[in-house]
Amino acid sequence: MPHTETPGTGATPRTRPRWWTELPLIALVYACYSAGRLLVRGDISDAVDHGLAILDIEKALFLNAEHPLNRLFTREPWIGVPADFWYASLHYVVTPAVLVWLFRSHTVRYRAARTWLMVSTFIGLIGFTLLPTCPPRLLDAGHGFVDTMAQYSSYGWWGGEASAPRGLGGMTNQYAAMPSLHVGWALWCGVLLWRHGRTRTARVAGVVYPLVTTIVVMGTANHYLLDAVAGAAVMGAGLLLTPLAMRGADRARARLAARLPASVTARLAPAAAPAAGGPGGVVSPIVSGGCQTSAGERFPRQREQRVAAGAGPDASPSDADDGAPAPAR
Repeated sequence: MPHTETPGTGATPRTRPRWWTELPLIALVYACYSAGRLLVRGDISDAVDHGLAILDIEKALFLNAEHPLNRLFTREPWIGVPADFWYASLHYVVTPAVLVWLFRSHTVRYRAARTWLMVSTFIGLIGFTLLPTCPPRLLDAGHGFVDTMAQYSSYGWWGGEASAPRGLGGMTNQYAAMPSLHVGWALWCGVLLWRHGRTRTARVAGVVYPLVTTIVVMGTANHYLLDAVAGAAVMGAGLLLTPLAMRGADRARARLAARLPASVTARLAPAAAPAAGGPGGVVSPIVSGGCQTSAGERFPRQREQRVAAGAGPDASPSDADDGAPAPAR
């Protein structure tokens, strides 16, 4: 029986982003984020007031996770020192590692995940601009917080004034505590590891990493509990805005491609990634997948239907079919 292919049911060609376009894009976005975070420093007194207001809100809600964790990290160096290393390094190691893993192993999902991270980061930058916030470690000592980064600075590369390398503390904005993108980025990593990790280890890491990061940012007195909650909310907002951002990027790319020479457009276009499932990576849109039936071959239950339609009440199924050639189709 001849088959006709319904338009639009064929496999949609997938594209693989090119690494030499992805690296400059990510570097540009991170540079803009870092520069923006540095340039939006607000008044220190306002930042302190915002930090104290957060403490008041948490007190009204009977929330106080920061003080006991900070006392524990301060009293026990075997906890405090690894926590400082965790805070000062993994934020900049795990996130790029997950991006590379997605790029290599989950190409189809990479672009959406990368866009989600970028959109959320820019939302966080808006938060730093509108609500400069003093972290607990920089509040007056009377509020009961100890700066573990300063206390254990001799163990690591960071200076006493920030988690940045020694001598570079002035190149970071220490009053950008709300929201906590340490928690936000860790949550992004955790969600992707949980959803796309193929091993139990990857999924366990997807749960442990954001949870431990949340504990670390409070124990080191770098963030309040509400900072962590705000970081998770920022990632949620970024996830909701990701489809809109991707459609806008597609429209901008189409307009740019219309103005560029064809040779340049072909060079910048993402490479096609063959889909699994058929010769040349094309998935057959036909249910039979290329299987053919010979003339006279019956489909399941065809014989019973013929008996019911053509045999008399006294005829048996074998009588009804004996000597009757199967009709050719």
